[in-house]
Amino acid sequence: MRKMVIDTHVHTISSGHAYSTLGEDCFEAGKKGMKLIAITDHGPAMPGGPHIFHIGNQKVYPDFINGVEVLKGVEANILDCTGKIDIEEKILSKLEIVIASLHDHCIKPGSIKENTSAIIGAMKNKYVDIIAHPGNPAFPIEIDEVLKAAMEYNVLIEINNSSLGTSRAGSEDNCRRIAEAAALNGNMIALGSDAHICFAIGEFDKALGLIKDAGIKDENIINTNVDKLKDFLRKRGKHLNR
Repeated sequence: MRKMVIDTHVHTISSGHAYSTLGEDCFEAGKKGMKLIAITDHGPAMPGGPHIFHIGNQKVYPDFINGVEVLKGVEANILDCTGKIDIEEKILSKLEIVIASLHDHCIKPGSIKENTSAIIGAMKNKYVDIIAHPGNPAFPIEIDEVLKAAMEYNVLIEINNSSLGTSRAGSEDNCRRIAEAAALNGNMIALGSDAHICFAIGEFDKALGLIKDAGIKDENIINTNVDKLKDFLRKRGKHLNR
């Protein structure tokens, strides 16, 4: 399996319950051989999360820090079963990458049908590029429906390394089922560390083992090549001015 050179899911201290600055994240990413990281601090509906102005002002970030390319993004919170998220269009349109996810601090877990509807509704938002940690057992989903929608709307499905370790206990079986179904369907996958401290950036060991066992091919992993990710984002209408 090829080396992973991108981390699409990274937080800074601005997320409220994370512990590293932008500079610390990029310094550690450079040490680990990452070529690109996406800064995806939580949307403002997350308790302790940043003000919407923080998300909207990422134009001040340099494109490269310590030799690591930085994408300006957000981990938006899905708010209801229609897939509404907590970032307005005028902000979304300026971001380079957008993750959407379910958090029980922002939406009450529903039935399988309701949770599935929430995720697919978010996928229909033209700005949403990745669905994060869909294996969370607090939000059971109809996996085949979600993966079919991801193909239809050209959205990446994340295998979240943190879900297999320190977060969202009980995710492993669901993540394995998602990975196996994705391998059969040919879905594009994003590996996310979901780093809330710089030392976790680029840590994909558990996720890599899982997707290897599931039979996901290198060409269906977005993290192996910077140009592959950029091409994907440009095709989705993102403006990458570099």
